Amino acid sequence: MLPSSPEYKSLINTIVEKSNLKQEVYHNTLDVFNIFKHETEEFVRRNKAKFKKSPFPVLFEYNDKSIFEFQLTFGSDILIFFMHSNVFEIPRDHLVMKSSYIREDKNRSYCGIIHIFNFLADSFKYKRTTDIGYCIGRIFVNREKHYFTEGKREIGLLYNNFTGNILDQKAVQTIIHSSILYTINFDLLTPPYENIKEVSVAEIQTTLDAMSLRTGKRLGFRFQADVE
Repeated sequence: MLPSSPEYKSLINTIVEKSNLKQEVYHNTLDVFNIFKHETEEFVRRNKAKFKKSPFPVLFEYNDKSIFEFQLTFGSDILIFFMHSNVFEIPRDHLVMKSSYIREDKNRSYCGIIHIFNFLADSFKYKRTTDIGYCIGRIFVNREKHYFTEGKREIGLLYNNFTGNILDQKAVQTIIHSSILYTINFDLLTPPYENIKEVSVAEIQTTLDAMSLRTGKRLGFRFQADVE
């Protein structure tokens, strides 16, 4: 394939077009992620001092970990927001691929993804590295800042109009509040007795960090049954 050939020029054009598309999606997703950071920090600022002097102080903390990650701590829970650095295409069998919005322009199906994970605050405080968390939602953002979500209850059911939803400040606030509400209602359950009835001498003599008594909100139970 010679540099002067139509095939070569077509190849280069394809590379440039796809690269530009992915960069546009990436920067739009990063812009949105920074709005998430700002709104989460504001949420903490408004509530941190308000409940600090109560008989049982409620913890509110914001921790900016990196360009792609931040943490929101409230009460006994942590939400970790994580933006993937890559751009993905929505699978062909996904419901949104059937919309006229995508059929009119296939490039709209390329999205950045923001994940929301829920962990217990004590898991980080006491460095219980065997504790488990859950991905409670993920947000797909395209080149036009249209978005849809996948997730549990409040997060996954309300924001699936990819054609009409624009991820602006108000939408970001709603997603943050819905994530907090879901987390609050997603309570810690005791694990089945069968899972913890036997503990070795080595486990009981080491610190809690190294023990195999993992803690999780639904450890030992089917997480899916709680939401479907």
